[in-house]
Amino acid sequence: MPPQLLGLLIGAGFGTAFVLANAGEPLPGAAGIVLRVAAVLCLAAVVVFGFRNGERDGGGRPGWFGPKFGLVVVAEFALIFGGISVLRALDAPQEVNVAWIALIVGLHFVVLAPIWKEPVIAVPGVLLTGLGVAGMVMAAMSAVDWIPFVSGVLSGAVLLAGCLVGVTRR
Repeated sequence: MPPQLLGLLIGAGFGTAFVLANAGEPLPGAAGIVLRVAAVLCLAAVVVFGFRNGERDGGGRPGWFGPKFGLVVVAEFALIFGGISVLRALDAPQEVNVAWIALIVGLHFVVLAPIWKEPVIAVPGVLLTGLGVAGMVMAAMSAVDWIPFVSGVLSGAVLLAGCLVGVTRR
């Protein structure tokens, strides 16, 4: 499997997880269901297009996933889980966790863009970072109810849209 396809599948999987986990209250029930179904359909489209196009691209070695990538991922996990621990210690509302995750995942894409020599990867990175920051600002303003939508559902939609664009361009 080409490394770019693996990256797109991972991104689409996480985008779907963001939507599935966060498309609840305060959204109306029907809207949450529609968003969840749309996310799963987008994931399915990435898989279908990816494997259809991946067969033409050949295997390739996953050169993207070298030591620099490993360092970025280790730092990402440390920041996510360390940050959530700090937020818990500060008695931050639980909704802030998804904002923190979106912020760190976004920064991870921004950092990977020059490592992978794929500047387009920075676009969803900047958008996710912004959605994470927006959620943190919402928490500071005591507007926590909509953080899962802003930092979770919209971040998932950004990931899924980026993966759909990426897989159809291959």
